[in-house]
Amino acid sequence: MSHPLLLALRNLSCGYRGQRVVSELNLHLNAGDIGCLLGPSGCGKTTTLRAIAGFEAVQQGEISLAGQVISRPGFTLAPEKRRIGMVFQDYALFPHLTVAQNVAFGIRQHPQRQQLTGELLELVKLDQLGQRYPHELSGGQQQRVALARALAPEPQLLLLDEPFSNLDGELRRKLSQEVREILKLRGISAILVTHDQQEAFAVSDHVGVFNQGRLQQWDTPFNLYHEPLTPFVASFIGQGYFIRGQLLSPDTVQTELGVIRGNRAYLWPNGSAVDVLLRPDDIVYDPDSPLQARIVAKTFLGAATLYRLQLATGSVLESILPSHVDLETGQNLGIRIAADHLVVFQAPA
Repeated sequence: MSHPLLLALRNLSCGYRGQRVVSELNLHLNAGDIGCLLGPSGCGKTTTLRAIAGFEAVQQGEISLAGQVISRPGFTLAPEKRRIGMVFQDYALFPHLTVAQNVAFGIRQHPQRQQLTGELLELVKLDQLGQRYPHELSGGQQQRVALARALAPEPQLLLLDEPFSNLDGELRRKLSQEVREILKLRGISAILVTHDQQEAFAVSDHVGVFNQGRLQQWDTPFNLYHEPLTPFVASFIGQGYFIRGQLLSPDTVQTELGVIRGNRAYLWPNGSAVDVLLRPDDIVYDPDSPLQARIVAKTFLGAATLYRLQLATGSVLESILPSHVDLETGQNLGIRIAADHLVVFQAPA
């Protein structure tokens, strides 16, 4: 079932004090979906989020929410009129109010204020802690209070700016999955900003990868990993290495690892120099293979081990193998390529 379009950024450019940070940005979010803006710091993610919230004016293009234009050059609908909720990195809770009072803050005039507050505290699993104060809670609990408070006025769209970055790894993973479940349960549409790829994939339906103020690709996590549109996306998402090759036909490439055939056709002339993307899961252990690589380092990951491999030519790759295959650094091992998602870019001249 397809959901209606909720948020659209059309040809958007924005920034601070006349500086342009984000250029010609186009993306859309359907109702009920969770989107994510991902990229290195300083790439324009937060500027875009602030423009959607109404904290930054736009220099070009427009932003529309539920069919209404809320920003264009010369017009910015006030943030409080946008029906947009915000959750910040530092939670921004009111220290002198209890948890329940924090959650109810934005709905003080609501006739069912108490009932709604109780429902939201239950939703974020804090129904026992309504009378506590923020300083009596852990970081993860404070973040859930901030989420409940943002959801109370029933925003059309929720914006989350690096919401888990103050928490440690294990808690971040747990909370990012919980937040996804809560938003999906309520049918809330949201946009998250993060520089953490695992977090982006755990929470989002669609992820936009930014680099230097430009959106490189807006897609599902699966497509970003398997079908990146630019070399930047290919190397930013997941672990990947490029090896040089030569296009023999639209779907085969000659490389130092032999001929690799994939399921996609490329239209450059045969003989073109190309860079082939190889992921750790594309390189498979095969004791009988004539193709050998030397193990230069290994990292035990529990269910799997990540091996760093060097080919006879000096090229370095990584391969992820089940952890019951236990090989030592310095050893040679047989490998073969299982890359049916053949991702190839034209080699820079």
